[in-house]
Amino acid sequence: MEKYLAELNEAQLAPVLHKEGPLIVIAGAGSGKTRVLTYRIAYLMSKGVDPFNILSLTFTNKAAREMKSRIASIVGNSEAKNLWMGTFHSIFAKILRFEADKLGYPSNFTIYDTQDSQRLISAIIKEMGLDKDVYKYKQVYSRISSYKNSLITVKAYFQNAELQEADAMAKRPRLGEIYQNYVDRCFKAGAMDFDDLLLKTNELLTRFPEVLQKYQNRFRYILVDEYQDTNHSQYLIVKALSDKFQNICVVGDDAQSIYAFRGANINNILNFQRDYDGVEMYRLEQNYRSTKNIVNAANSVIDKNQTKLDKVVWTQNEDGGKIIVNRLLTDGEEGRFVASSIFENKMEHQLQNGDFAILYRTNAQSRAMEDALRKKDIPYRIYGGLSFYQRKEIKDVLAYLRLIVNPKDEEALKRVINYPARGIGATTMDKLSLAANHYKRSIFEVIENIEKIDLKINKGTKNKLTNFSNMIKHFQLIAENKDAFTVAETVAKKTGLLQELKKDGTPEGIARIENIEELLNGMSDFVEGQKELADADGSLTEFLEDVALATDMDKDTGDEDRVALMTIHLAKGLEFPYVYIVGMEEDLFPSGMSMNTRSELEEERRLFYVALTRAEKQAYLTYTQSRYRWGKLIDAEPSRFIEEIDEKFLDLMVPQDDYKYKPLIDSDIFGEVDKSKLRQTKPKRGTPPPAHKPTEEQLRKLRRLRPTDADKPSKSDSPALQLESGQEVEHMRFGKGKILSIEGVGQDKKAEIDFENGGLKKLLLRFAKLKVL
Repeated sequence: MEKYLAELNEAQLAPVLHKEGPLIVIAGAGSGKTRVLTYRIAYLMSKGVDPFNILSLTFTNKAAREMKSRIASIVGNSEAKNLWMGTFHSIFAKILRFEADKLGYPSNFTIYDTQDSQRLISAIIKEMGLDKDVYKYKQVYSRISSYKNSLITVKAYFQNAELQEADAMAKRPRLGEIYQNYVDRCFKAGAMDFDDLLLKTNELLTRFPEVLQKYQNRFRYILVDEYQDTNHSQYLIVKALSDKFQNICVVGDDAQSIYAFRGANINNILNFQRDYDGVEMYRLEQNYRSTKNIVNAANSVIDKNQTKLDKVVWTQNEDGGKIIVNRLLTDGEEGRFVASSIFENKMEHQLQNGDFAILYRTNAQSRAMEDALRKKDIPYRIYGGLSFYQRKEIKDVLAYLRLIVNPKDEEALKRVINYPARGIGATTMDKLSLAANHYKRSIFEVIENIEKIDLKINKGTKNKLTNFSNMIKHFQLIAENKDAFTVAETVAKKTGLLQELKKDGTPEGIARIENIEELLNGMSDFVEGQKELADADGSLTEFLEDVALATDMDKDTGDEDRVALMTIHLAKGLEFPYVYIVGMEEDLFPSGMSMNTRSELEEERRLFYVALTRAEKQAYLTYTQSRYRWGKLIDAEPSRFIEEIDEKFLDLMVPQDDYKYKPLIDSDIFGEVDKSKLRQTKPKRGTPPPAHKPTEEQLRKLRRLRPTDADKPSKSDSPALQLESGQEVEHMRFGKGKILSIEGVGQDKKAEIDFENGGLKKLLLRFAKLKVL
């Protein structure tokens, strides 16, 4: 037996050695599914399967890169290069490049990102004279995206009365027209959006049987990672490609299906055995990642779901610490607790910042965490914020590069034709757009033939347009012989982009120049990296495809040691020794927008399961008594998911407060209350009964989770009133500082304090929350 197979346990080895026919691997969290996929591919190659005949589909480029490098270390780099391995979108984009002409697209078609698509839809809504408050462009984009992922083409839409009625009921009766216009405009611009990469692949394989046969014969062995996250469109492509040889291996975990909002269909994994004959099912149930407490706590929660495949995840790891649950007063205090806990754990266990992750349900929750981490000087990185490639100056350079590769790309052209300013204004652009629509040509083709078309444009403007098209053509000539980096460097200098930014001497302007410099550095690295690949040349087309298909999680963060902050959806597939799951409150997690049906609630529960199983050694759950939502302070109650964890796996750090107010008057003077005279309040008629009666154990836990009056903040005299000048103190907002002077008496006492982070502040001591150091 090959040496690398000895690293697998019995359960992992079985699917690796399975050669022919369909198989499904149900892999629990942390059970080594990536290793199984990797070694299965290596084993197939060692048994004489040509790497050109293996297709491996992953959900991130990062996962594909890691798998490829592992395979290369077993079978050698030159063979590993021949594998078709990557994300659904990148693999199908590659196929579409080869076959695009059959669908009427150029092989160098542009891939529109979400921003490009939304900008185009916004322009269409405006051109159609529709109310932008009714036809909100982001909602329209989202609707069109879900149509495409469900294979509802424009034709299918207009044949479906139910869909049209639903849009009419939503006061958007012309949504179908917008969809039609959007598809036409993309086609005319030689562009596909992300959803088209799947939709057009389905069209290709359905309309051209010879193309389907070609790729069926090529991909004799197909492996799909994270199968529970596939949508209907992806499912149909995989089904079509694997139908002939049926050598399909899918790996996934129904308990980690968390992308229904993006169209993922959990039934794809639940019904896999119905789709293929003679399916072998393998289960990976041993968790290598987490402690017993974390694994068992996660099991006790996910067990509440009714829709699931049978499996029992277990681990031989140590028991580990219990899951720490902490209740805080506000989100600010929650942030300070998390930052302090990270700081203490780092000191106590000699840990790196990268050993910690803070996970939240919504991006808005990051602010309180960021503030607290900054105060403690703990470096952090937010995943899923505004990514590098979405910054304006980067989008400007990329638009020039896209235009060089595909002059029909109207979104790119509109972005840069007058940036830096060339005196080509909105009126000229409107005339060009009308002419392009009239002649059914792209705007660039209209500019190329500007002398032959009567556009009522003066000679000076015509010259500017001709100069612009000549400049782009000059860049195209360079792109034919030079690599992506050389072209981009030329563009940055010759277009006047860099000179324009240099005029702005502000820190922001300098940062923009640094960003362009960083883009060029990245392109240089990319070109060097492409030299190692057999079928690559580092061209501009290759670079633009790489950027279009990159996801935020794929970016290399370098060696910077930082705490990771991200939404739980982004954390899937990652692991950290210490994980803080914050905002564990009803209506926040589970989300108030995802509790209308059992299936929505079960997806939220799976999301919590994913969050908890990211932790290797220690997990923390925090929730607050009150939190700002939509600008208002509201009372919060602990999430039902905390209550669903078996109490023996929890350590409840509920704050105890012994303070009790001593009244200044004697209560005896008020006498006793005659309870017989109290007005009894009857329940209103029609009040529904409680959904379920909590068990005694749940009641006990609720009493500990929910605050008592004793826990609520008091308005007693602050011990800060006893402070003296010269003392070192710490304030929750301003950090550490030194008291310079104290003035006033009693309740009016004030202190002037010099804070390291906050500067000089004068605080009224009865309200100041200061801690003496």
